[in-house]
Amino acid sequence: MKITLAKTAGFCFGVNRAVNTVYELLDENKKVCTLGPIIHNPQLVEELSNRGVRIVEKPDDVKSDEILVIRSHGVAKSVLDCAKEKNKSVVDATCPFVSKIHNIVFEQSMNDDIILIAGDINHSEVIGIMGHSVIPPFVFSSAEEFEELLKNHPEITKKSASMVAQTTFNAKKWDNIQEISKKLCTNVKIFDTICNATSARQDEARELSRNNDVMIVIGGKQSSNTTKLFEVCKSSCERTYHIQTAKELKPEWFESCGSVGVVAGASTPAGIIKEVIITMSENLQPVDEQMEGIETVQKSFEEMTDEEAFEASLSNLTGDQKVLGTVLAVNPTEVQVDFGRGITGYITASEFSLDPNVNLKEEVKVGDTFNLIIMKINDQEGTAMLSKRRYDAIAGWDNIYQAKESGEILNGVVRDVIKGGVVVYTNNVRVFIPASQATLSRNDSLDDLKGKEVQFRIIEIGRGRKAVGSIKSVLREERKEAEEKIWNSIAVGDRFKGEVRSLTTYGAFVDLGGVDGMVHISELSWQRIKNPSEVVSVGDVIEVYVKAIDPEKKKISLGYKNPDDNPWTKFMNGYNVDDVVKVKVVSLTTYGAFARIIPGVDGLIHISQIADKHINKPQDELTVGQEVEAKIIAVETEKKRVSLSIRALIEKEEEIADVNAEDEVVASTEEAVEVAEAVETEETAE
Repeated sequence: MKITLAKTAGFCFGVNRAVNTVYELLDENKKVCTLGPIIHNPQLVEELSNRGVRIVEKPDDVKSDEILVIRSHGVAKSVLDCAKEKNKSVVDATCPFVSKIHNIVFEQSMNDDIILIAGDINHSEVIGIMGHSVIPPFVFSSAEEFEELLKNHPEITKKSASMVAQTTFNAKKWDNIQEISKKLCTNVKIFDTICNATSARQDEARELSRNNDVMIVIGGKQSSNTTKLFEVCKSSCERTYHIQTAKELKPEWFESCGSVGVVAGASTPAGIIKEVIITMSENLQPVDEQMEGIETVQKSFEEMTDEEAFEASLSNLTGDQKVLGTVLAVNPTEVQVDFGRGITGYITASEFSLDPNVNLKEEVKVGDTFNLIIMKINDQEGTAMLSKRRYDAIAGWDNIYQAKESGEILNGVVRDVIKGGVVVYTNNVRVFIPASQATLSRNDSLDDLKGKEVQFRIIEIGRGRKAVGSIKSVLREERKEAEEKIWNSIAVGDRFKGEVRSLTTYGAFVDLGGVDGMVHISELSWQRIKNPSEVVSVGDVIEVYVKAIDPEKKKISLGYKNPDDNPWTKFMNGYNVDDVVKVKVVSLTTYGAFARIIPGVDGLIHISQIADKHINKPQDELTVGQEVEAKIIAVETEKKRVSLSIRALIEKEEEIADVNAEDEVVASTEEAVEVAEAVETEETAE
């Protein structure tokens, strides 16, 4: 019979961190109490109790000489505030993944978002999450309950809302809930807060339960994480059993059984897992392969791949495994080396460098020497597989540890964008940068970082050589330095090219390279606009100039309009009094009509100048949009006013008509005289 132990079995990062915190305090001879059981495992809780650890229900129960440890599930904000107010000694061991949910819920509820929580309303983690919302949240544990919630509270489907999940929530249920949300809700922000380790644990449990005759689930009966593992396994394997210790195992469970899969919850100690495996192996078969590494099942916050596990073991390498190799030959796919053992060594391109596009012919030449690690020796063929990049990782880790202590800024290249952040490689060392630490703004795209060289600091090193870094801390410092530089030198009239960072109804904020300045809506265009988006968009790079500075309030007012584009200047340069212009009526008032001469310059046609007769209102003669000819009769330069007249043109036409009429009368009279004289001459001749 085959026994397979899940690679993800045992403590998750958050639980391991909380338990280790308690042990470390006990080792320092400190008196410790925990707010509720530190872990959902009665055996470990009993062990800690025997060492003097008390369980309390509220901060008031903590004695003056005790240290209160907040378990990985976290607590409501009010509980922490209460402990601080009462000057209690508190060590917060809340899982970072849970703390992230606390921050999301607090920030989004402060923005008046409706808070939606997928989880068990009676679970301590969910109670803690609820306690960080400034408005009453809604909690549901299934897709059916979520649909019922939307039915009873239809306002959720239309208002702004934020949805999170308990870190140990069933991944399949969470997918169903998200699908419903996307169909029925118009403005819900979904934060994927199920712990990576939880997802991996459930996925592996699902796979094992499909391929084994019997499934054993180890963990506390009160553990939500373990209960969900049981549900996952039970759905694919009918013969699934939930136990807390090896004593609960029953021989009849394994009748006619060819294979057994074993999974364990995040609160299950390695010792209990080991005992269960040993008990089964004594009665079923040896399981040496499954037992290998049981003591190290408590892994860090990201589940280790096979390659990462190999990297983690590098620190234990002996001198026999580290060699100096001399290059004998190079081809496009591998390097042949002599490392002094009478056998030929080979380094593949993938083991030479992390760069998938590395050109070995360009990087390596015959005679070069490299520090290498022996990965595998084939005595029969007289060959060995070696790795340069893995040796480099050892030296790289020395730098990582030193950088963590000193705060040194490191350089690296972003190789991958993964769920929850990005992966940076520096000196062949993998460093995880959480999304919250990857960019200055949450709205910045992580995809834009891929392939780029970045600077970062190491902020945490976990078990199994897990390094966590922060690009954001470096960017903040750079921005602060740039800000100080600008404030020390900026002056009215200075011109900048800046990026539009955000838009409001009253203007646009522009990044000047460390400091934001504001272009008021009136400064964006010479014409009247209703919204800044009519002129600029977020991300545009525009040229601006400094109009005013307020160093005390740290405010900079910017101008954007080009003086050469000033419509009034164009008007003054192109038009004069007595000019006749074609204008378009843009508005009508009781006292006249405003007509557009050129974009940005309107003139007033007073009611008395609209016609050559008395009219009661401008609408009697004009309509908005109508094009007419008018005469410029006055210009007030200081007040930037132009007066127009249609009447003046009408009177001009009448004057011309009168003159023409007089000319016709004169012409007629002269003609009559000429005719009369001609007649008189003829009569005299007769």
